[in-house]
Amino acid sequence: MKIIVIGGGAAGFFAAIECARKFSNSQVTLLEAGREPLAKVKISGGGRCNVSHHCFDNAQLVQYYPRGSKALRGAFSRFNPQDTVSWFAQEGVKLKTEADGRMFPISDSSQSIVNALLMAAQSSNVTVRTQAPVIKVTSGFEVHLKNQEKLTCDRLLIATGGSPCGHQWARDLGHQVVSPVPSLFTFNIRDDRLKDLLGIAAQSVLLTIQDGPKLRISSTGPLLITHWGISGPAVLKLSAWAARVLHQNAYKLNLVINWLPEYQERDLKDELVKIKNSNAKKQVASYCPFNLPKRLWQRLVEAAEIPLQKIWAELSKTQLTSLELQLRAGSFRIEGKGVFKDEFVTCGGVDLSEINFKTIESKICPGLYFAGEVLDIDGVTGGFNFQSAWTTGWIAGQSMGE
Repeated sequence: MKIIVIGGGAAGFFAAIECARKFSNSQVTLLEAGREPLAKVKISGGGRCNVSHHCFDNAQLVQYYPRGSKALRGAFSRFNPQDTVSWFAQEGVKLKTEADGRMFPISDSSQSIVNALLMAAQSSNVTVRTQAPVIKVTSGFEVHLKNQEKLTCDRLLIATGGSPCGHQWARDLGHQVVSPVPSLFTFNIRDDRLKDLLGIAAQSVLLTIQDGPKLRISSTGPLLITHWGISGPAVLKLSAWAARVLHQNAYKLNLVINWLPEYQERDLKDELVKIKNSNAKKQVASYCPFNLPKRLWQRLVEAAEIPLQKIWAELSKTQLTSLELQLRAGSFRIEGKGVFKDEFVTCGGVDLSEINFKTIESKICPGLYFAGEVLDIDGVTGGFNFQSAWTTGWIAGQSMGE
């Protein structure tokens, strides 16, 4: 049986390796347009490769996927992060878990993952062809290369990530494609409260995008102030959940930042009154009673229109209320989106209702398979996008040679 995999990324390699191993009589060819395969794996995680996430409860795991969670529930019962750890261990790469649950190779080098996949492909007799860009795919599974070569196959897997080419081939073969838009990005915000605070981080914030009474999307986590606005896990998570809404609004929406999410509204008001009474003679700007960076605290005090020399005892009820609002519900304006290093992720892709997730085979075109980000699946930052690539690639590999 001839099997062609288009796309030399995480999902494509995983599928090709698994298929070649399970069906030794199959002839598996992997086509990669670029000079080097696994380029995205190599640059991911700042060159460390965030392979997966230490969440071994499938019901909890699917909650990290803004799109695709329902379809992945069954898929993860067959191949989940625990299986990923075991798979790479068998290839000689041990993974470690960091405090936030992200998993990396103990070498802290993505090259360990790249080498393991390349060696596994070689030992499994997968034919890997680089600099072999595909320009067209026909319904008879005839694959046309840019060099005018034509290849035929019995089974075809498209694992081209967020590339428009893969989406177009899916349409050519009868599939609906949910329009792709960016996911996982930073926010451009120009606001005096953040000016010149480059590099300052808050350990835990609550971010909420609001646009009228009906739209309210929130996320929590660390936040980093940058020269263009804000970044960090809380921002990237929110960008994933609100990807479509932000795109529809040209990346211009209101954002509410709660710098102290551990306090309920009434509790924070009471706490400020207690602080006022117990620190009466201290200057408000120089004494920060919360776990916030001092310079950020001073900016929030200024935004509450409290003079920097004012002492706590002199604060009026109106000023306390104003300070409480800056701490709990400061309103900012998102003016655009930034980029998240080189790890560009899209939301959108091949419509999941047209895929049989027991095999990852098309319901529209028998013998056609999809894996990875070409599907309308995406996760938040933290290793979840790689995990969906390993899982869908593994299932496709186990099915294609049947």
